[in-house]
Amino acid sequence: MALASNSGNAGDHQGDPNFLGSATFRAPGVCGELAQGVIEGIHFLVTCPVDFYSRVRVDLFSDGPGVEAPEGCDKAAAAVRRTLAQLKRAKVRAKITINNPIPRGKGMASSSADLAAAIAATGQALGEELSPYQIAQNALSIEPTDGIMIPGIALFDHRAGIIRESLGPPPPMEIIALDLGGTVDTVAFNMVDRFQRWKSVDEQTTEALRLLRQGITDQDPALVGRGASISAEASTNVLAKPRLGEVQEFARSVGAVGVNVGHSGTIIGVLLDARERRGKSTYHKAMAAFPDAEAVYHFRLLGGGVQRVDA
Repeated sequence: MALASNSGNAGDHQGDPNFLGSATFRAPGVCGELAQGVIEGIHFLVTCPVDFYSRVRVDLFSDGPGVEAPEGCDKAAAAVRRTLAQLKRAKVRAKITINNPIPRGKGMASSSADLAAAIAATGQALGEELSPYQIAQNALSIEPTDGIMIPGIALFDHRAGIIRESLGPPPPMEIIALDLGGTVDTVAFNMVDRFQRWKSVDEQTTEALRLLRQGITDQDPALVGRGASISAEASTNVLAKPRLGEVQEFARSVGAVGVNVGHSGTIIGVLLDARERRGKSTYHKAMAAFPDAEAVYHFRLLGGGVQRVDA
């Protein structure tokens, strides 16, 4: 039986008696995190969603089971398989199409964005609107996951989902993101016990989180920048950031409000107050200042959450 109300791409399957439904969702990547650490013995991060998206389409058919996914997208396939089982449709066949320009291994949540969008699309294709917390728990069952499915800027336990709190909408901020080379395998990184290293920077982490909470509540980019900068500096105790000092100096020279990092990645962000409209000029200055960068991006800070794009 076709679910016509859920078949935004149904035209592609005209006349296929096995077609059940289809949906396409997008989920944002991130520029690292605004903070990361341990609070009350629980690992956490503060999300930094940006306007850089993974777009995932899921088509469902009754002649299953089975999941067809692009090469290298085993995690997304596992998430779709698990979502179908949770919705008691394990015998359904799924075809996944992924368009994701977010680079992997940089701390930009490429994999998390795939997972969140794939889970949401699977649910919608069956007529089920999954909550951000359902999406989070499903994604976390596959691997440690960024909290990009939580609306707003989120305080999120990226390992077990024990902490899941939206801190509020993003302040008006732009980010010039610098990829200065190298990659980090996030799954392997999280398998190593770095708890004591995170604990050793508790004081900085607590202050960073206090400033971020206040900055998001007050919609004050300067406070957010200060909090993120403290956490970025503290993170070097856990994962070396060889060029953080260079980026900090550049940030000061252009009047940025601070810097942030991929705490378990390589990306570094220069944080700007968007009301000052320095994003475009700072982007060009960064291109000149870091000619060896693998990539320089100009992003806008967003609130998290998945979005349907085929309705």
